[in-house]
Amino acid sequence: MADTAAKAGAKFPKITEEGLADLRKRIGVKIENTVEPWNYEATRDGIRHYAHGIGDDNPLWTDPEYAAKTKYGEVVALPSFLFTTSRIVSGYCGGLPGVHAMWAGADWTWIKPVLRGDTIRTEAYLKDLIGHETKFAGKAYQQIYHVDFFNQHGEQVAECDSYVFRTDRDEARERGSKYTEAREEFAEAGKAGARFSEEQLQEWFDLYRNEEIRGATPRYWEDVNVGDQLPKMMKGPMTVTGFIGYAQGWGGLYIRTNKLHFQLIDAHPGLGIPNKFGIKDVPERVHWDDDFAREVGTPGSYDYGPERCSWLTHHVTNWIGDDGFLTKSKCQIRRHNPDGDVIFIDGEITRKFEENGKKFVEIQQKATTHRGELSAFGTAIAELPSSGGSHSLVLHLGGGGLAPPPTR
Repeated sequence: MADTAAKAGAKFPKITEEGLADLRKRIGVKIENTVEPWNYEATRDGIRHYAHGIGDDNPLWTDPEYAAKTKYGEVVALPSFLFTTSRIVSGYCGGLPGVHAMWAGADWTWIKPVLRGDTIRTEAYLKDLIGHETKFAGKAYQQIYHVDFFNQHGEQVAECDSYVFRTDRDEARERGSKYTEAREEFAEAGKAGARFSEEQLQEWFDLYRNEEIRGATPRYWEDVNVGDQLPKMMKGPMTVTGFIGYAQGWGGLYIRTNKLHFQLIDAHPGLGIPNKFGIKDVPERVHWDDDFAREVGTPGSYDYGPERCSWLTHHVTNWIGDDGFLTKSKCQIRRHNPDGDVIFIDGEITRKFEENGKKFVEIQQKATTHRGELSAFGTAIAELPSSGGSHSLVLHLGGGGLAPPPTR
């Protein structure tokens, strides 16, 4: 492992040229002996727990009696369930021990549906390492991994490029200008008059009360048009309870207990960061430990990146219904969602097209906070059934589709 010992006066290890050189040697090399995933198998409970972890109660994922009456004949794993089958696609990264990693986006392609009882095998490698200048932490490095997913029959069901940004924690804490407003609001949250009013909350909760799951009613390609808006979806208000609820379904990256926690830190000393008792704990605690989250430059504990990507795919699967198939989704994270934030997801049809006899729509999505800040954005491509033809679930769009991410 690279030597990233902290410089004098620095609280955390730093990014070094030696560490970067070591990491670049790994590009293109298949990763062997990857860390054990949260789920090997798409069980009824595993699928339901993940769906509930993102607040998705679509019966196609959660109700065997309902699913039995669909063309699948069985419970289907929601597209983002595959996050639970690979910790690498979810943000587990190698190199630069002790240097902060923020999961920041994914570019998914789904080829076949995953059904209850399917087992998933993955293959992964480091695809690229790209330097960026960021407002949050100055110089940062985008560490991109590619993961392929296969079922028990050896059929590829999906592939994904996901990435984290490696940043110096001390630099992020000292800068932090991007979150000045959110920090001030966070600090004021417990004071009288700073809380959300019950009237405001109930107005927002109407989005939950009226959330539409298209379900068994087909949404035909011929009936949608460029410029059509998807219904607004809400997520939140963010709470630490919600962050833990997601981790219950997703599994987390480093959440271990007792002997298993000791074995993790013992095998990877750079992973452990002392807490207030001097006990080495994992960096993932930024999602539930306000004090530690502020040490790395954020306003407080915040949501998970794969969680937000899953919200965007939830937005699309609600809209396309049982007969639609989400084939691509590109999600990019633009800021943290700290405890107390409310997120609104909007979408618009920007393209209709046909390819290989199948009919598709492209959807641009944007997630914003209740303060109007851009939280995430994405592009999705979904196959829709035709009112004049049959629908095929199995497809592959090849290398085309979504544009590469902009530099950050």
